[in-house]
Amino acid sequence: MAERTEAEHTAKMAKIKAVRDRMVAEKQVEKGLVIVHTGKGKGKTTAALGMVVRAIGHGMKIGVVQFVKGAMTSGEKAVFDAFPGQVEFKPMGEGFTWNTQDRARDIAVTREAWEEVKRMIADPSYQMVVADELNIVLRYDYLPLGEVLEALAAKPEMTHVVITGRNAPEGLIEAADLVTEMTQVKHPFREQGVKAQTGIEF
Repeated sequence: MAERTEAEHTAKMAKIKAVRDRMVAEKQVEKGLVIVHTGKGKGKTTAALGMVVRAIGHGMKIGVVQFVKGAMTSGEKAVFDAFPGQVEFKPMGEGFTWNTQDRARDIAVTREAWEEVKRMIADPSYQMVVADELNIVLRYDYLPLGEVLEALAAKPEMTHVVITGRNAPEGLIEAADLVTEMTQVKHPFREQGVKAQTGIEF
């Protein structure tokens, strides 16, 4: 196939731009989104906390509650602590359920974390709320899905809620506005025996 001339390339890009501009002009709805990051691949929490950084840059108030990862110190906490007026970062988990070995305690900790998420969602001063690893506690039935869906349905119109974790339940996927599934292609933990590393996993 012959290489495009500069003029042909410019003409093609002009057509694409016209179509894209028309599409963008037609999209006028602005609302708070329910966003779900799920799947077996790495990056669900990383993507959610990247959105928190973006929101900080826009002067927004954000609440972050971690359902599992509170048992370890993370680099994100040090960053978010520098924005106390904008970010409320609450790592409330005590580790993965296979480590804690205490279902009753896991359920109690889940309930405490969920009450914080509900408080943040109901408060219109929070423009974004992240419920990190909520899907994990839903999978283990530590929290009723119906209660989560009820809180999402009642959220303020412009509040964004970001939910992460593997195995998002179908009902949550249906209720969400935006769902991304992270697919694992290759991971050094499995293929090379590389442990979780500072600045990459935490």
